[in-house]
Amino acid sequence: MGWEGILRLFLAMLMGGFIGIERELVNRPAGFRTHTLVCMGSALVMTTSEYLFHTYHQFVNLDPARLGAQVISGIGFLGAGTIMNDGHRVRGLTTAASLWVVACIGLAVGAGYYTGAVAAFIMSYFTLLFLKRFEIAFGRKRGSLKVEMTIPDLPGQIAKVTDIMGRFKVQIRDCIIASDFRE
Repeated sequence: MGWEGILRLFLAMLMGGFIGIERELVNRPAGFRTHTLVCMGSALVMTTSEYLFHTYHQFVNLDPARLGAQVISGIGFLGAGTIMNDGHRVRGLTTAASLWVVACIGLAVGAGYYTGAVAAFIMSYFTLLFLKRFEIAFGRKRGSLKVEMTIPDLPGQIAKVTDIMGRFKVQIRDCIIASDFRE
């Protein structure tokens, strides 16, 4: 592999790790270690593909992008594991997308395309850290409102609340039930 190959793996590990830390800090199912391993593994696939091509191209017709293409289709399996349907809300899409992006970053690093990998890393990190604030600010302007209620612990109470909210065309985006209420 040589020192450049080791440098590629290390760089992929760092970039995947930084994106994974952001996911970890917001308590997402795929965090620091998962993103690190996906990015580093993708880089290893590309360096392996490059090695195989340079070693055997005179004996066999090889496509150096073929192994990388398998990473892209295989990452869908991991991404699907992070997506959950939570009632009317789908959660985990951003984490699935970040796994796909770190796989692509890893492939770019593994191929030696450092400029593209670093640019994608910076843009991805910016997206995860700063566009969330924009998204929240945009949501507030649309009329999002947090409502807290204290209701009796009796069967059917939550159904009554959602029925009333539905009559007023209020979209409920999240519901947290705390059982530690004391009178």
